[in-house]
Amino acid sequence: MPLARLKVTQGTLDTEPDGWLGVRTTRMRAVVPGLEASRATLRFKLAGPSTEQRPLGSGELRQQVGLKLRALDGCNVLYVMWRIAPKPGVVVNYKRNPDMHHSHDCGNAGYTTVRPSPRLKANTPAPELETEHTLRVHLEAGTLRVWADDTLAWEGTLPAEALELDGPVGLRSDNVQLSLRLSVPAS
Repeated sequence: MPLARLKVTQGTLDTEPDGWLGVRTTRMRAVVPGLEASRATLRFKLAGPSTEQRPLGSGELRQQVGLKLRALDGCNVLYVMWRIAPKPGVVVNYKRNPDMHHSHDCGNAGYTTVRPSPRLKANTPAPELETEHTLRVHLEAGTLRVWADDTLAWEGTLPAEALELDGPVGLRSDNVQLSLRLSVPAS
C-alpha cells in the first residue's frame, strides 16, 4: 500500500529509500479510505522505542504496533495489536462509542478486550529488533484469526457489537520506531 493511499490521522509516515514506510513519531494512526477488507497483512521491522515515550489515555506506557479493521473513525474501531512492552502478546479489542466520532471526544472510553478461544494457548513473544515480522488477520463469518510470524496467535468469535463497526482498514503504532508495509488482497 503506497503512502499516497493512506490517510494519516495522527503522527507521520514517511517513504523510506527502500520503499517501506517509516514511523519515527511517538504515535501513528492511519487508514486507507474506501478500503474495507476482511484480510490484511502488516510486515514490519522494529527499530526500537520512539525517542519520546508517551502513556496511553489509560496511563499505561505501552509499546505496540498493529492493524485497524472496520475503522469507522477514532471512536469506533476494531484493533489487532502486537504488544511489545510491558507485556508482549497479541491482543484484540474494539472501541465503540456510537455517538462520538473524534478521538478528542471519546478519549480512551469504549474499549472492550475480546478474549481468544479458550482452546488456543498461544504465547506470542515480543518481536525482535531489526528483523522482519508479519501480523496477518482474516475475519470470516464473525471469526477472527490472527497470525504472528505465521503462527496462529489469536482466534475467536467477535461479539455482535464489534461486527457492527463498518469502515476501512488501517494501522496504529504507539511508542515505537519501525518500518512497515501494509498489504490487502484484492477482493
